Amino acid sequence: MGSEAPSVVTVHITGFKKFHGVSENPTETIVNNLKGYMEKKGLPKGLVIGSCSILESAGEGVVPSLYKILESSLSGHDNSSSLDRVIWLHFGVNSGATRFAIENQAVNEASFRCPDELGWKPQRVPIIPSDGCITRTRETSLPTNEITRALSGMGYCVMTSDDAGRFVCNYVYYHSLCFAEQHRIKSLFVHFPLFLTISEDTQMQFVASLLEVIASLQY
Repeated sequence: MGSEAPSVVTVHITGFKKFHGVSENPTETIVNNLKGYMEKKGLPKGLVIGSCSILESAGEGVVPSLYKILESSLSGHDNSSSLDRVIWLHFGVNSGATRFAIENQAVNEASFRCPDELGWKPQRVPIIPSDGCITRTRETSLPTNEITRALSGMGYCVMTSDDAGRFVCNYVYYHSLCFAEQHRIKSLFVHFPLFLTISEDTQMQFVASLLEVIASLQY
């Protein structure tokens, strides 16, 4: 009997639109240009990009569209083993950052420092009330330290982080991690600096390298 070919990793990616203080979100540019960039560069073996979506920079108001795109990743997978190879990558900007951050976890707390793009400004509100109190955390099942080491070895300024903030990025990540656990898929959030800090070209190269690292992970 011949051995089965390894299953393909399907990656779905989101970025954000502008928000207060960031008139041009680099993740919107990155995600919009990613498929064309990777077509020219070449995707890592065993990896395909399933979708690239841009989210409104909002919390509660973005939940319906977020779940719609998350659920789209389940179609076409008729068994749990293939769902194990589905990964959601969420990209967000940290305007004060000087390096990339691989986010290990999200916290069940929304305490927005300013209103989101739909005017919502919660304070100490649980993101998913049925999950418990605002100190509850959810961690990604992907090996963040291993990913960070690999990217650092490629020359990128990157760190592992345990604090994705309490704003929109953390809000979306918490929902995604909950969805990922329920459906046996994987989720990861990555924070990006502004293009003024790290150039657009370097950031596009970083994403290509991130996809290469993800494709090489052993499950």
